Amino acid sequence: MLPDARIAHIGLAVEDIEASLAFYRDVLGLTPHHGPEVRDGATIVSLPFGESDVELLQPLSPDGPIAKFLAKRGPGIHHVCYRVADLDRALDRCRAAGYRLIDEAPRVGAGGRRIAFIHPKSTTGILVELSE
Repeated sequence: MLPDARIAHIGLAVEDIEASLAFYRDVLGLTPHHGPEVRDGATIVSLPFGESDVELLQPLSPDGPIAKFLAKRGPGIHHVCYRVADLDRALDRCRAAGYRLIDEAPRVGAGGRRIAFIHPKSTTGILVELSE
């Protein structure tokens, strides 16, 4: 295991962030870390859950990755993000082990963090995001 690896967040594809926020706000008493953020063709709202977060992902256009996910599978878990101390090392280990990467090199994701995605065909059907 990579040192300090942990669950950073779980990304949930939703059709309407405001409607989805009602449960987290009214039932669980949570408030977002900050206002909505726009990345990768989606509006993202991040909610704190202890050391991890839940990200609500609403598509901005019908041809973006979240919209395609919703059209194919409906609302639900889109991805799981694992935080690692050294993203470059983690990607090197993925390559060496034969995992198919969506992002060959890290890029900037929500919250300004360096991220990279691993293709779900390599991870038993789960879209995995690695974040530093």
